[in-house]
Amino acid sequence: MAMEHVHHMKGGVGETSYANNSSLQRKVIMEVKTILEENMVLIMSNKSVKGYWKIADLGCSSGSNTLLSISNIMNIIHKINTKLNHGKGKPVFQIYLNDVFENDFNTIFKLLPDFYQREKEKNDGECFINVTPGSFYGRLFPNNYIDFFHSSYCLHWLSQAPKILVKNGEPLNKGNIYLSKTSPPSVYEAYFKQFERDFQYFLK
Repeated sequence: MAMEHVHHMKGGVGETSYANNSSLQRKVIMEVKTILEENMVLIMSNKSVKGYWKIADLGCSSGSNTLLSISNIMNIIHKINTKLNHGKGKPVFQIYLNDVFENDFNTIFKLLPDFYQREKEKNDGECFINVTPGSFYGRLFPNNYIDFFHSSYCLHWLSQAPKILVKNGEPLNKGNIYLSKTSPPSVYEAYFKQFERDFQYFLK
């Protein structure tokens, strides 16, 4: 079975769900907000002010963190748009949430009514949210379709385990499910090469 059908965050809102065990990820989302704004200023300063934004969140997972990332991006664009466009016209957003097929998108859907209401009260702009399931190591959108890609806390997930982990019928990384102190250099190299290939696919 393909990796994207097996590995996903635990859904729902129970005690052991990702939604209730992702405070570290939430903290990182807030920590990088300044960096996000700095880069968005560069993007918007070097391009004509857009009234319609297509934004994709790759590896969005499930729970309130998903919508926090999107809200931060939208707020930043609204803020910069007001400065560059002197407040004329509100940006319209088409949001594409992406994660593997088995991701719990239903938990996100249940949060949308409150999210839409908050965004309307804050910025009075339109926002349309869609789901695009599938691995971000493969093709998800047509060429030149998305204006801005966002991805947080997901690129450490490989598309597959390295294939060259067996020698003469014996596992090279015996007793481990990932890299450890006992892993030989060849295993580290195999994981690095796999990450390198995956990252190239991601950037394409």
